[in-house]
Amino acid sequence: MSPLGWFHTAVASIALASGAAVLMRRKGTRWHRRAGWTYAVSMILLNVTALMIYRLFGHFGPFHVAAVLSLATVSGGAISAVRRRPRGKWIEVHFYLMAFSYVGLVAAAFAEVATRVPGARFWWAVLIVSILIIAVGIRWIKSRAADMLRPFARRQEAELVDPA
Repeated sequence: MSPLGWFHTAVASIALASGAAVLMRRKGTRWHRRAGWTYAVSMILLNVTALMIYRLFGHFGPFHVAAVLSLATVSGGAISAVRRRPRGKWIEVHFYLMAFSYVGLVAAAFAEVATRVPGARFWWAVLIVSILIIAVGIRWIKSRAADMLRPFARRQEAELVDPA
């Protein structure tokens, strides 16, 4: 594996670990912000390196499209938290974008592993595993969103009344 490939794999591992930790721990704390920035930076590095890897197709391909989408979700989630925009809804925007970015990361990781299974057909492995992980992830996000966002409802209401 090339140095770029090793770096890509290393930041992917950091993103998987820090993202899982952020999702499992209490939100809105100093620890959450630090681990969240670790996740965001590692995801940005992961996706930038993905955009530099052309070994599979020799040109821009479907995994590059996925990297661009991932950059959009992570960047949007981070920007909404930093800017506190959209006013009164930024926590929801942040939660959904970051949660979906993590689901995409997990789907990509499992798809990568599935392609390494002896006898697995590359595209079928990628497609089946990705669809399964994304379906489970969407279900998990929908089932957990209300519980995770409830503690922040008052904060968002206060922002609408007093935008200072």
